Amino acid sequence: MSTLYTGDMKIEQLTAYLRERLELDKFVALDSSLNGLQVGRPGKEVKKLGVAVDASLETFKRGAELKCDALFVHHGLFWGKPIAITELHYERIATLLNNDIALLAAHLPLDVHPELGNNATMARLLGLAEVEPFGYYHGIPIGYRGRFAKATTPFEIAKKLGLSSATGLHIMEFGSPEINTLGIVSGGAPDSLMEAIDLNLDAFLTGETSHTMYAYCKEASKTMISGGHYATEVFGVKEVAKELSAKFSLETTFIEFPTAL
Repeated sequence: MSTLYTGDMKIEQLTAYLRERLELDKFVALDSSLNGLQVGRPGKEVKKLGVAVDASLETFKRGAELKCDALFVHHGLFWGKPIAITELHYERIATLLNNDIALLAAHLPLDVHPELGNNATMARLLGLAEVEPFGYYHGIPIGYRGRFAKATTPFEIAKKLGLSSATGLHIMEFGSPEINTLGIVSGGAPDSLMEAIDLNLDAFLTGETSHTMYAYCKEASKTMISGGHYATEVFGVKEVAKELSAKFSLETTFIEFPTAL
């Protein structure tokens, strides 16, 4: 990174850091989720940052209780279409404005990032070697695939990542009980199973499963591990929080709001 801040950090500086570090501008044409600063005053000083998966009212209320100056989330408020600030959307926006909390978001950039991303972090936690890009979305690889030094099981994979029935874990175990190769795409990416089949990977890990993939798993003798959309996307925001705490005098806190989905 070329940009360093040694004094008090303001929202505009935090935004600039995240824009550069997560390479947000590379995804403007591909990702319509308005990555970057979504709500807030650029000149506001930020001392405490809350990180979370979702931009929900519950997250915002908890951020206010914790006296956060800003929130950084994976799923923001905007998804490429104009939305009226009424009813539930009004309540969310009002909570941020009334408590002077800035909101920043990074969707695909936080899935893809080779160091701080959801998928790279899971690959690292699992100890995968020979890691390569995997899970193509509009021509860009979102996830990673790799090989275990020693064969493992789908249940050990889930355990290492903290995935369980409480997080929404579902395993379609039609492949070998010993997993040597694995593809990973966090969140809602069941269709990437087809790429895992084409590459003859032993197993595929994502967040959400789908009815359609059941037959493909069985027919191709592959294992699909669906750990929960939320549970597979806590990693990126936590890694960003760690980095910001280490580099700058920012207090960070993870705001948990699990869905088991």
